[in-house]
Amino acid sequence: MSQDPFRQFTQQVQARVGRAGGGFPKGGGFFAGSGLLVALVAGGVALNASLFNVDGGHRAIKYTRLNGISDRIYTEGTHLMLPWFETPIVFDIRAKPRNIASLTGTKDLQMVNITCRVLSRPSIEALPTIYRELGQEYDERVLPSIVNEVLKSIVAQFNASQLITQRESVSRMVREALTKRGLRFNLIMEDVSITHVAFSPEFTHAVEAKQVAQQTAFRAAFLVDQAIQEKQSIIVRAQGEAKSAELIGDALRQNKGFLQLRRLEAARDIASLLSTSGNNIMLDSQSLLLNVAGDDLEELLKAAKK
Repeated sequence: MSQDPFRQFTQQVQARVGRAGGGFPKGGGFFAGSGLLVALVAGGVALNASLFNVDGGHRAIKYTRLNGISDRIYTEGTHLMLPWFETPIVFDIRAKPRNIASLTGTKDLQMVNITCRVLSRPSIEALPTIYRELGQEYDERVLPSIVNEVLKSIVAQFNASQLITQRESVSRMVREALTKRGLRFNLIMEDVSITHVAFSPEFTHAVEAKQVAQQTAFRAAFLVDQAIQEKQSIIVRAQGEAKSAELIGDALRQNKGFLQLRRLEAARDIASLLSTSGNNIMLDSQSLLLNVAGDDLEELLKAAKK
Protein backbone atom coordinates (compact mmCIF):
# COMPACT_ATOMS: atom_id res chain seq x y z
CA MET A 1 0.00 0.00 0.00
CA SER A 2 2.96 2.26 0.77
CA GLN A 3 4.27 2.04 -2.84
CA ASP A 4 1.16 3.50 -4.47
CA PRO A 5 1.53 7.04 -3.08
CA PHE A 6 5.23 7.04 -3.98
CA ARG A 7 4.45 5.90 -7.51
CA GLN A 8 1.83 8.60 -7.87
CA PHE A 9 4.31 11.25 -6.63
CA THR A 10 6.90 10.05 -9.13
CA GLN A 11 4.44 10.24 -12.01
CA GLN A 12 3.42 13.80 -11.02
CA VAL A 13 7.05 14.96 -10.93
CA GLN A 14 7.73 13.40 -14.33
CA ALA A 15 4.63 15.08 -15.77
CA ARG A 16 5.68 18.50 -14.43
CA VAL A 17 9.21 18.07 -15.76
CA GLY A 18 7.78 17.08 -19.11
CA ARG A 19 5.61 20.16 -19.22
CA ALA A 20 8.59 22.44 -18.29
CA GLY A 21 10.82 20.81 -20.89
CA GLY A 22 8.17 21.39 -23.54
CA GLY A 23 8.75 25.18 -23.22
CA PHE A 24 12.42 25.06 -24.23
CA PRO A 25 11.79 24.61 -27.99
CA LYS A 26 9.93 27.92 -28.15
CA GLY A 27 12.83 29.96 -26.67
CA GLY A 28 15.36 28.20 -28.95
CA GLY A 29 13.36 29.16 -32.08
CA PHE A 30 13.48 32.87 -31.18
CA PHE A 31 17.24 32.89 -30.79
CA ALA A 32 17.65 30.89 -34.00
CA GLY A 33 15.61 33.50 -36.01
CA SER A 34 17.59 36.37 -34.54
CA GLY A 35 20.85 34.69 -35.49
CA LEU A 36 19.66 34.16 -39.05
CA LEU A 37 18.73 37.87 -39.36
CA VAL A 38 22.11 38.94 -38.02
CA ALA A 39 23.79 36.60 -40.47
CA LEU A 40 21.84 38.07 -43.38
CA VAL A 41 22.71 41.66 -42.38
CA ALA A 42 26.37 40.77 -41.96
CA GLY A 43 26.34 39.04 -45.35
CA GLY A 44 24.78 42.10 -47.01
CA VAL A 45 27.35 44.44 -45.46
CA ALA A 46 30.17 42.14 -46.52
CA LEU A 47 28.79 41.92 -50.07
CA ASN A 48 28.40 45.68 -50.28
CA ALA A 49 31.97 46.13 -49.08
CA SER A 50 33.11 43.65 -51.73
CA LEU A 51 31.69 45.68 -54.66
CA PHE A 52 32.86 48.92 -56.29
CA ASN A 53 31.45 50.89 -59.22
CA VAL A 54 33.24 52.55 -62.14
CA ASP A 55 31.16 55.40 -63.61
CA GLY A 56 31.02 56.46 -67.23
CA GLY A 57 34.16 58.18 -68.48
CA HIS A 58 36.24 56.57 -65.72
CA ARG A 59 38.63 53.63 -65.35
CA ALA A 60 39.88 51.87 -62.20
CA ILE A 61 42.89 49.96 -60.99
CA LYS A 62 43.41 47.94 -57.77
CA TYR A 63 45.92 48.23 -54.98
CA THR A 64 46.45 44.97 -53.09
CA ARG A 65 48.28 44.69 -49.79
CA LEU A 66 50.17 41.69 -51.11
CA ASN A 67 51.34 42.78 -54.59
CA GLY A 68 50.76 46.55 -54.69
CA ILE A 69 49.35 48.15 -57.85
CA SER A 70 47.96 45.64 -60.34
CA ASP A 71 48.22 46.13 -64.10
CA ARG A 72 44.61 45.23 -64.81
CA ILE A 73 42.35 48.08 -65.99
CA TYR A 74 38.71 47.90 -64.86
CA THR A 75 36.17 49.38 -67.28
CA GLU A 76 32.78 50.92 -66.53
CA GLY A 77 30.41 48.85 -64.38
CA THR A 78 30.37 47.00 -61.04
CA HIS A 79 33.32 44.82 -59.99
CA LEU A 80 34.31 42.60 -57.04
CA MET A 81 37.11 43.14 -54.54
CA LEU A 82 38.31 41.76 -51.22
CA PRO A 83 37.51 44.16 -48.39
CA TRP A 84 40.54 45.59 -46.55
CA PHE A 85 42.85 43.49 -48.71
CA GLU A 86 42.13 45.36 -52.00
CA THR A 87 41.47 49.06 -52.61
CA PRO A 88 40.06 50.41 -55.93
CA ILE A 89 41.59 53.59 -57.43
CA VAL A 90 39.32 55.38 -59.92
CA PHE A 91 40.65 57.72 -62.66
CA ASP A 92 38.71 60.25 -64.72
CA ILE A 93 39.84 59.64 -68.31
CA ARG A 94 37.78 62.42 -69.92
CA ALA A 95 39.66 65.31 -71.53
CA LYS A 96 39.94 68.25 -69.12
CA PRO A 97 40.69 71.86 -70.13
CA ARG A 98 43.32 73.91 -68.32
CA ASN A 99 44.51 77.50 -68.87
CA ILE A 100 48.16 78.16 -68.07
CA ALA A 101 49.70 81.66 -68.21
CA SER A 102 53.40 82.19 -68.76
CA LEU A 103 55.53 85.35 -68.72
CA THR A 104 58.37 84.91 -71.18
CA GLY A 105 60.73 86.89 -73.39
CA THR A 106 60.88 87.19 -77.18
CA LYS A 107 63.86 87.15 -79.49
CA ASP A 108 64.15 90.96 -79.35
CA LEU A 109 64.05 90.87 -75.49
CA GLN A 110 60.42 92.00 -75.15
CA MET A 111 58.42 90.54 -72.25
CA VAL A 112 55.12 88.98 -73.28
CA ASN A 113 52.38 87.31 -71.23
CA ILE A 114 50.94 84.28 -73.06
CA THR A 115 47.97 82.18 -71.96
CA CYS A 116 47.84 78.63 -73.34
CA ARG A 117 44.72 76.42 -73.21
CA VAL A 118 45.51 72.71 -72.95
CA LEU A 119 42.94 69.92 -73.36
CA SER A 120 44.51 66.71 -72.01
CA ARG A 121 43.64 63.25 -70.70
CA PRO A 122 45.63 60.29 -69.32
CA SER A 123 46.59 57.27 -71.39
CA ILE A 124 44.28 54.41 -70.38
CA GLU A 125 46.88 51.68 -70.82
CA ALA A 126 49.39 53.56 -68.64
CA LEU A 127 47.11 54.26 -65.63
CA PRO A 128 49.10 51.97 -63.27
CA THR A 129 52.34 53.71 -64.29
CA ILE A 130 50.78 57.15 -63.90
CA TYR A 131 49.61 56.27 -60.37
CA ARG A 132 53.00 54.85 -59.38
CA GLU A 133 54.98 57.84 -60.67
CA LEU A 134 52.61 60.82 -60.43
CA GLY A 135 49.50 59.89 -58.44
CA GLN A 136 45.95 60.94 -59.18
CA GLU A 137 46.88 64.66 -59.39
CA TYR A 138 49.11 64.05 -62.38
CA ASP A 139 47.93 67.13 -64.32
CA GLU A 140 48.78 69.46 -61.42
CA ARG A 141 52.31 68.07 -61.28
CA VAL A 142 53.10 67.87 -64.99
CA LEU A 143 51.20 70.43 -67.07
CA PRO A 144 52.38 73.72 -65.46
CA SER A 145 56.04 72.80 -65.79
CA ILE A 146 56.05 71.44 -69.35
CA VAL A 147 53.72 74.17 -70.69
CA ASN A 148 55.94 76.94 -69.27
CA GLU A 149 59.09 75.31 -70.59
CA VAL A 150 57.69 74.77 -74.09
CA LEU A 151 56.26 78.30 -74.31
CA LYS A 152 59.56 79.88 -73.26
CA SER A 153 61.56 77.82 -75.76
CA ILE A 154 59.19 78.50 -78.68
CA VAL A 155 58.53 82.19 -78.02
CA ALA A 156 62.27 82.89 -77.77
CA GLN A 157 62.57 82.01 -81.47
CA PHE A 158 60.31 84.88 -82.62
CA ASN A 159 60.28 88.65 -82.41
CA ALA A 160 57.41 90.44 -80.69
CA SER A 161 55.88 91.48 -84.00
CA GLN A 162 56.17 87.93 -85.38
CA LEU A 163 54.08 86.59 -82.49
CA ILE A 164 51.17 88.55 -83.95
CA THR A 165 51.80 88.11 -87.68
CA GLN A 166 52.83 84.43 -87.38
CA ARG A 167 50.51 83.37 -84.59
CA GLU A 168 49.30 80.24 -86.39
CA SER A 169 52.85 79.01 -86.87
CA VAL A 170 53.71 79.69 -83.23
CA SER A 171 50.59 77.82 -82.06
CA ARG A 172 51.41 74.84 -84.28
CA MET A 173 54.99 74.61 -82.95
CA VAL A 174 53.74 74.82 -79.34
CA ARG A 175 51.16 72.08 -80.03
CA GLU A 176 53.74 69.72 -81.53
CA ALA A 177 56.24 70.28 -78.73
CA LEU A 178 53.65 69.82 -75.97
CA THR A 179 52.26 66.66 -77.56
CA LYS A 180 55.75 65.18 -77.68
CA ARG A 181 56.56 66.17 -74.10
CA GLY A 182 53.19 64.93 -72.79
CA LEU A 183 53.76 61.43 -74.17
CA ARG A 184 56.80 61.11 -71.91
CA PHE A 185 54.42 61.38 -68.94
CA ASN A 186 51.69 59.23 -70.57
CA LEU A 187 49.47 62.26 -71.18
CA ILE A 188 47.57 62.72 -74.45
CA MET A 189 47.10 66.31 -75.64
CA GLU A 190 43.77 66.54 -77.44
CA ASP A 191 44.14 70.25 -78.25
CA VAL A 192 46.62 73.06 -77.56
CA SER A 193 45.90 76.69 -78.47
CA ILE A 194 47.19 80.16 -77.60
CA THR A 195 44.21 82.15 -76.31
CA HIS A 196 45.81 85.41 -75.15
CA VAL A 197 48.96 87.40 -75.96
CA ALA A 198 49.69 90.60 -74.01
CA PHE A 199 52.79 92.78 -74.30
CA SER A 200 54.23 95.19 -71.76
CA PRO A 201 52.76 98.73 -71.61
CA GLU A 202 56.05 100.24 -72.79
CA PHE A 203 56.10 98.05 -75.88
CA THR A 204 52.44 98.82 -76.60
CA HIS A 205 53.12 102.58 -76.43
CA ALA A 206 56.19 102.17 -78.65
CA VAL A 207 54.15 100.29 -81.25
CA GLU A 208 51.47 102.98 -81.20
CA ALA A 209 54.09 105.74 -81.59
CA LYS A 210 55.65 103.83 -84.47
CA GLN A 211 52.30 103.49 -86.21
CA VAL A 212 51.64 107.24 -85.78
CA ALA A 213 55.07 108.05 -87.22
CA GLN A 214 54.46 105.74 -90.18
CA GLN A 215 51.09 107.33 -90.87
CA THR A 216 52.68 110.80 -90.70
CA ALA A 217 55.41 109.71 -93.12
CA PHE A 218 52.83 108.24 -95.48
CA ARG A 219 50.85 111.49 -95.38
CA ALA A 220 53.99 113.55 -96.08
CA ALA A 221 54.85 111.30 -99.02
CA PHE A 222 51.29 111.66 -100.29
CA LEU A 223 51.53 115.46 -100.10
CA VAL A 224 54.83 115.39 -102.00
CA ASP A 225 53.32 113.17 -104.69
CA GLN A 226 50.29 115.46 -104.85
CA ALA A 227 52.54 118.53 -105.31
CA ILE A 228 54.47 116.74 -108.05
CA GLN A 229 51.27 115.82 -109.81
CA GLU A 230 49.96 119.38 -109.54
CA LYS A 231 53.23 120.68 -110.97
CA GLN A 232 53.01 118.24 -113.84
CA SER A 233 49.41 119.26 -114.48
CA ILE A 234 50.37 122.97 -114.56
CA ILE A 235 53.20 122.23 -116.99
CA VAL A 236 50.92 120.18 -119.18
CA ARG A 237 48.24 122.89 -119.05
CA ALA A 238 50.77 125.59 -119.97
CA GLN A 239 52.13 123.48 -122.79
CA GLY A 240 48.59 122.93 -124.01
CA GLU A 241 47.80 126.63 -123.90
CA ALA A 242 51.05 127.46 -125.71
CA LYS A 243 50.27 124.85 -128.33
CA SER A 244 46.75 126.23 -128.62
CA ALA A 245 48.05 129.78 -129.08
CA GLU A 246 50.50 128.56 -131.67
CA LEU A 247 47.76 126.78 -133.56
CA ILE A 248 45.51 129.85 -133.38
CA GLY A 249 48.34 132.03 -134.75
CA ASP A 250 48.96 129.61 -137.59
CA ALA A 251 45.25 129.55 -138.33
CA LEU A 252 45.12 133.35 -138.44
CA ARG A 253 48.08 133.54 -140.80
CA GLN A 254 46.73 130.90 -143.07
CA ASN A 255 43.05 131.96 -143.05
CA LYS A 256 41.76 135.41 -142.10
CA GLY A 257 38.26 134.05 -141.57
CA PHE A 258 39.28 132.10 -138.44
CA LEU A 259 39.03 135.19 -136.24
CA GLN A 260 35.65 135.97 -137.72
CA LEU A 261 34.54 132.45 -136.87
CA ARG A 262 35.65 132.81 -133.28
CA ARG A 263 33.84 136.13 -133.16
CA LEU A 264 30.63 134.47 -134.32
CA GLU A 265 31.00 131.78 -131.65
CA ALA A 266 31.52 134.41 -128.95
CA ALA A 267 28.48 136.36 -130.18
CA ARG A 268 26.36 133.21 -130.06
CA ASP A 269 27.41 132.47 -126.46
CA ILE A 270 26.65 136.05 -125.39
CA ALA A 271 23.25 135.93 -127.07
CA SER A 272 22.40 132.64 -125.35
CA LEU A 273 23.40 134.05 -121.96
CA LEU A 274 21.39 137.25 -122.41
CA SER A 275 18.31 135.37 -123.60
CA THR A 276 18.14 133.34 -120.39
CA SER A 277 18.73 136.33 -118.11
CA GLY A 278 15.81 138.05 -116.40
CA ASN A 279 17.46 141.51 -116.44
CA ASN A 280 16.88 144.16 -119.10
CA ILE A 281 20.18 145.13 -120.70
CA MET A 282 20.56 148.11 -123.06
CA LEU A 283 23.90 147.79 -124.81
CA ASP A 284 24.96 148.32 -128.37
CA SER A 285 25.77 145.43 -130.58
CA GLN A 286 29.29 146.61 -131.21
CA SER A 287 30.42 146.21 -127.58
CA LEU A 288 28.70 142.83 -127.28
CA LEU A 289 30.22 141.52 -130.51
CA LEU A 290 26.73 141.11 -131.92
CA ASN A 291 27.38 143.22 -135.02
CA VAL A 292 28.40 140.20 -137.01
CA ALA A 293 27.67 141.98 -140.31
CA GLY A 294 29.96 144.95 -139.60
CA ASP A 295 33.46 145.19 -141.00
CA ASP A 296 35.24 146.25 -137.85
CA LEU A 297 37.77 143.44 -137.61
CA GLU A 298 40.63 145.73 -138.38
CA GLU A 299 39.44 148.19 -135.71
CA LEU A 300 39.42 145.42 -133.09
CA LEU A 301 42.90 144.37 -134.07
CA LYS A 302 44.17 147.95 -133.80
CA ALA A 303 42.50 148.32 -130.38
CA ALA A 304 44.11 145.13 -129.19
CA LYS A 305 47.54 146.36 -130.32
CA LYS A 306 47.11 149.64 -128.45
